[in-house]
Amino acid sequence: MPPTKIALVTARPRPEVTADPDMPLMLAALTGAGALADAVAWDDEAVDWAGYDLVVIRSAWDYTWRSAEFLAWVDRCAALTRLANAPSVVRWSGDKHYLGALADAGVPVVPTRYLPPGGPAGADAGLPEQQEFVIKPVLGAGARFAARYRPEQRERAYEQLRLMHAEGLTAMVQPYMHRIAVTGERALVFVGGRLLHATRKEPVLVPDARFDQRQTSAHPGIRLWTPTGPELALAEQALAAVPGPAELLYARVDLVDDDSGRPVLMELELVEPNLFLHVRPEAAPTVARAFLAAAPTGGPERG
Repeated sequence: MPPTKIALVTARPRPEVTADPDMPLMLAALTGAGALADAVAWDDEAVDWAGYDLVVIRSAWDYTWRSAEFLAWVDRCAALTRLANAPSVVRWSGDKHYLGALADAGVPVVPTRYLPPGGPAGADAGLPEQQEFVIKPVLGAGARFAARYRPEQRERAYEQLRLMHAEGLTAMVQPYMHRIAVTGERALVFVGGRLLHATRKEPVLVPDARFDQRQTSAHPGIRLWTPTGPELALAEQALAAVPGPAELLYARVDLVDDDSGRPVLMELELVEPNLFLHVRPEAAPTVARAFLAAAPTGGPERG
């Protein structure tokens, strides 16, 4: 049989898109496992997606500001070969309204309000008056349009809301989780349905910064972490609540602690999460085996 051919989907290099530190590790691990692996941009019209046994979205980190184009590509690609994660998962997880759906399903999440375009963006927006808060878009990555405010900075927050609404973006308003300064943000990475490893990083959003923090490090002070029992239980609860029958080839569950010290879900990354292989390179062969196991035998198959 010919070797399995796998495409690892990324974005074209540009100033606002960071390089994928995991890509060289994944390509080397897949090649070492006997696969033919390519790193390809999702919007490269010259790519023959049907020629791949499996297409894995890895670092399409420009998709949030090109959402309609990206989702159209997702549908085209999935009609030609097997795409991971599946289109239904990509659509559901790419918009952070899913936090509300998970909360309704009983998953402990960071409390979230949504302010859509056409809605309030001034004093009637109901921003917190007694605690720090965070505003960010439901479609966002790399800290774009994400900022942390004190109650007395509401005028600056209104400015952000107006600009977001002018771009057609729905804003999320969340309390700032102060224990992140003590216990950090933990990320539990799952591949092939199993925990691969976990990491801990320092806070990303700093006070008194403008609301476009794309130059801020997305993963400051990152290091390996041993997840606790409650963290594992929450991650499994969140993953079990993902709608639909599609299996998840990869997932990242981002957690912080609430004021009582209980872990709560900050984000459930199922589209293009950094798997932090650069923090633990020895995990790359495990990822390669999971990718190979997900590829259909006997050539490309429609997903």
